[in-house]
Amino acid sequence: MKILRDIQPDVPAGDLCVGRSAFCATIGFFDGVHRGHCHLLRQVAEAARQRGLGTLAVTFTDHPRRALGGNYVPPLLTTPEAKLQLLAATGLDACALLDFTPALASLGSAEFMERYLLRALRVRCLVIGYDHHFGHDRTAVFADYVQYGRQCGIEVIPALPLPTDGPSVSSSAVRRYLDEGAVDAAAEALGRPYALGGTVVEGRHNGRLLGFPTANLRPASAQLAVPAQGVYAARAAWNGRTWPAMVNIGHRPTLDNGNDVTIEAHLIGFSGDLYGAPLTLSFVSRLRDERTFHSLDALRHQLAADARQAQSILGV
Repeated sequence: MKILRDIQPDVPAGDLCVGRSAFCATIGFFDGVHRGHCHLLRQVAEAARQRGLGTLAVTFTDHPRRALGGNYVPPLLTTPEAKLQLLAATGLDACALLDFTPALASLGSAEFMERYLLRALRVRCLVIGYDHHFGHDRTAVFADYVQYGRQCGIEVIPALPLPTDGPSVSSSAVRRYLDEGAVDAAAEALGRPYALGGTVVEGRHNGRLLGFPTANLRPASAQLAVPAQGVYAARAAWNGRTWPAMVNIGHRPTLDNGNDVTIEAHLIGFSGDLYGAPLTLSFVSRLRDERTFHSLDALRHQLAADARQAQSILGV
């Protein structure tokens, strides 16, 4: 997948190196690249095939709410790097990264289509999600986009929503599931377990004293969503290998850790030093709430039960 950066209005992006002179595109922030996004991108691919066009996703370097200084900025489900990797895995020919500046935000949808999509990115077909709006004129509806497209030479076609009988599928829904600790619902919406990557940092060594040494994860970005406090079954990936793990997110109240919220993973069957290493946790199931135990022996007994339950859930 060719990644296009520093896109300027009205300035052709140059040789896209994908063997196509024009593109079928869609627009979105694509946080999480969930099942709904993938369903949309499959429709882009089909429309492109029928028209002999390349496929292009137009997205943004930062969340529009953060760029505009809004009062609420949602946590992210993927780092920018992870999002690009997930988009590339869908088979896209190219992805255009736009800086969501106040100047860009001030454009109406007709001007954006002509200056950015048509002239800069050579879009000839635009697939619009069934509930998607873009441009400063947020009241514009699909019929308006079709009219604007006819005026500038872009065919606009609607995307069908993802058929689903399960949990809602959207980035905001995934964030809500994670806030509730419902990592299984988040996984169903994403099409894969929610993954939180970062670096292992030194902790208080309490887990080692209890017989359950843990890797203390510092997320790759403070903007990333963290599941609700509690204990989870997860898979831990490091150095190309994967271990079953139980993960505690919270204050560790029995150990008097104060107000610090930590993400601590016990990798079942692993021995060694992970300090400074990159580690990714993929959350599979919530085991229980975090709670206070009357003694360290009671906590140790519960940790052993958690480990057994995690192994059963993870099939090891």
